[in-house]
Amino acid sequence: MPDPPQQHNPRPGWQDRADAGRQLAAALAGYAGSTDLLVLGLPRGGVPVAAEVARSLGAALDVVVVRKVGYPPQPELAAGAVAGIAGVTSMVRNEDVLAYWRTRDPAAEALFDAASGEQLAEVRRREELFRQAAPSRRLRGSTVIVVDDGIATGATMRAALGAVRQLDPARLVAAAPMSCGGAAELPAFGADDVVVPWAPSGLPAVGLAYRSFPQTTDAQVRELLGMPGAPGLS
Repeated sequence: MPDPPQQHNPRPGWQDRADAGRQLAAALAGYAGSTDLLVLGLPRGGVPVAAEVARSLGAALDVVVVRKVGYPPQPELAAGAVAGIAGVTSMVRNEDVLAYWRTRDPAAEALFDAASGEQLAEVRRREELFRQAAPSRRLRGSTVIVVDDGIATGATMRAALGAVRQLDPARLVAAAPMSCGGAAELPAFGADDVVVPWAPSGLPAVGLAYRSFPQTTDAQVRELLGMPGAPGLS
């Protein structure tokens, strides 16, 4: 087991997700050569970052599918997140958002439960389509690095880690090039190690850290995973 990697401090502002992935890989260099090393990207935007990390560290690449759960009256407001991998799922609730809506709508919990169920079904659908019936990589006893392109509220990362933890990895690492929330909030993710080289306070959006931040498509995710693009995904 390697010593926890030292965090690097790259110049803020990456050209694109691949550039950010290469710099994140430098911060994770201590994990190169770990037994059964596996990098899991969060589709969609986390996968191009994860692909560069996996390539640099000589690790296998896979995905843990995550979906935000929007509150139906205002779907852009994240009330939580769900994740799934290898038949296990995890859900994170944003209690502050739910508490706000419970004071205004007695059906708030029922609405959230229905929205969560819809997103869990979408997680299962996307995992099947991304993998084309191929089994997920073995996680038990492995060193697993979960990668996103940035951390805003942290709900999707926490949901992903919750799903992966159920599969008993030897060491679980949360990694992203940057966080909007500041370094003080990073230990809350519950991973064995958190590697986020840049965590400024007050940055309002992940995309502002990138000079080029286009939406990653499902076809691009499949290509990075070594699979052909699939029409009908969006």
